Amino acid sequence: MYALQSSPISIGAAVFLVGVLAIVGIVLGALGSAIVQRLSNPVARYRQLYLGLLFPFALLSYAVFRLVGLGYAVVGGGTGAVETLLATFTELLAAGVVGLVAYAPTVRGVRNVRDIELTTSRALVRMGRYVLGLSVFATVITAPLETGLSPVVLLAVVPALIVAVLVAAPWIIPLVRSVRMPADSTAETVHRLRERAGLTVRDVRILDTEREGTADVTVRGAPGYRRLFVTSTFLDVFDDETATALLAIQAGRQTERVLARVVGGLLLALVPLFVALADIGPLWPLVGVSFGLIVTSLWITRRGVRAADDYAADRVGPDTVADALERYADVHDMEPSRRRISNPFSKSPPLGNRIDRLRAQAEAE
Repeated sequence: MYALQSSPISIGAAVFLVGVLAIVGIVLGALGSAIVQRLSNPVARYRQLYLGLLFPFALLSYAVFRLVGLGYAVVGGGTGAVETLLATFTELLAAGVVGLVAYAPTVRGVRNVRDIELTTSRALVRMGRYVLGLSVFATVITAPLETGLSPVVLLAVVPALIVAVLVAAPWIIPLVRSVRMPADSTAETVHRLRERAGLTVRDVRILDTEREGTADVTVRGAPGYRRLFVTSTFLDVFDDETATALLAIQAGRQTERVLARVVGGLLLALVPLFVALADIGPLWPLVGVSFGLIVTSLWITRRGVRAADDYAADRVGPDTVADALERYADVHDMEPSRRRISNPFSKSPPLGNRIDRLRAQAEAE
């Protein structure tokens, strides 16, 4: 519940607060972008800027908005279930807008380091759809927390909502991304490539990324209805050999249930937190257990990624998969990173390590 829910700030103060945080976000984005462009491997550094600074700043903004009751100021101060959900959505959306404003100054830098034709307006429209969709998703997931349900009931409801969203992902993604049906010739090409890769899905959709230069594939949905999302850039820049290898990696991820490992670890980590909410055990030790479960699940996920690479290597050869990953990095202007010890908070081993491991497999054959 809200610390200041009984006396939320005024609308004027709410607008002022959003404006101040937006200005701070612009400064952080501009300074961060200027620094990143001068570093080695700037594409990877931009990802670190987003995940390590701008995203946490957006989360901090949400915490501030929640603390001062910004949502209640906007919805008129009511405390019913509908008003509570609207207040939550308002605060999440406001934090998303702050993050979007912080992201805006970085677009030009990304365009420069990647040499792509991505306008700031187009990037903001695309990210704006993400922000809106994520705000709705987060509101749905957190709704049970605002209803006064017991921790035991919450422990059942929240995971069920998360799983439901993942199952519905094939229909949710088109709501937040520009998606189209593939032309007949394209559908035939994708079908031929994924048959060779061993990737089984029910249908395919094309994500419009012509001006973004993002060449990716992803599979979402329940086992009985998996949908393959292929970016238009993926089909344009990769030859059949490379595309097949990357699709084979996706097939391996499905076989090894990599996404299920991530989600399962997250859901398992929620259990100690809800136990703490129910006052069944001490807070901080249970938080420590939850943290340990997250780290363990990420380690298990990294093993799944390696197993997916092995699956692809069995389908098309380790050298072909290694070449595909190097080509993928080249298209995205990335320098494959290498670490002696993987980041414990990463769900995937460093790309350079994956490439080196595949090369070693090829030499051993």
